[in-house]
Amino acid sequence: MASHTLAAKELNQDQQQAANVLNALNQYSSTADWDNYFALYADDGIFIGTDVSEHWSKAEFEQYARPTTGWRYDLTSRKMTQRGDVIWFDEVLSSPSYGVSRGTGTLIKTNGVWRIAQYHLSFPIPNSIAKSITKQIIANQ
Repeated sequence: MASHTLAAKELNQDQQQAANVLNALNQYSSTADWDNYFALYADDGIFIGTDVSEHWSKAEFEQYARPTTGWRYDLTSRKMTQRGDVIWFDEVLSSPSYGVSRGTGTLIKTNGVWRIAQYHLSFPIPNSIAKSITKQIIANQ
């Protein structure tokens, strides 16, 4: 884990548990440990990927992921906000394949356990190249 992450002393117990879930998510995806990876999601959890068509239920995402050898995203920084049994977060990640990416989502505590209700992976686009990138996206639609 990078040194830019929130220090454990800045997190309350719930937030630390939620951070552990997200850290495990990245660890399990990097080793294609799909049983443990998908155990971190709520039964009705969803994954929103980088392609506009990627809005998957847990079962749909599992069907996509299981044949793969995994993917690696290393944590650079993370912010969390908590309201009761709900935590939402945004994190900056680094990928050997894609460079900088962003994960955002929500965790819900049910029966004392934090689970991912929604995870959204995106690629932040620097403003200086946004027009050229969005032109490429439009041309590809």
